[in-house]
Amino acid sequence: MSENRLEKSDMSAVEFAQYAVRERVAPASIGSVKARQRHASRRLGWTPNRVKDVWYADPRIAIGADEIRKIEEATGLRYGQQELRTIEELIIRADALLDGPEADFFRPFVDAIRAMARIVDRSGAKG
Repeated sequence: MSENRLEKSDMSAVEFAQYAVRERVAPASIGSVKARQRHASRRLGWTPNRVKDVWYADPRIAIGADEIRKIEEATGLRYGQQELRTIEELIIRADALLDGPEADFFRPFVDAIRAMARIVDRSGAKG
């Protein structure tokens, strides 16, 4: 896992929010769980009940895009799905190079991009 990006592409939005709130918004160094939850509530501008739902990953909740953005702004983390889309876009662009008249020229570059994307995507390597 990189410093500012959660690279686990199968992580749900609720899991991402729970991790970010517990580890980055209100880390253990703040004190008790209650103190950490109060801190998270103030920092994110959420109600105490919303923080508790996210804290304990209540299966009935859904995390909205605006809440993800708020967490990203507060923590510097980026939700892993965005990185996965970026890697897929790179592969699609690389494939497009192979459809043109200079496909033989571009093939080694495309293969290198694919290999790099697979390594970064699967290993959790910093990228």
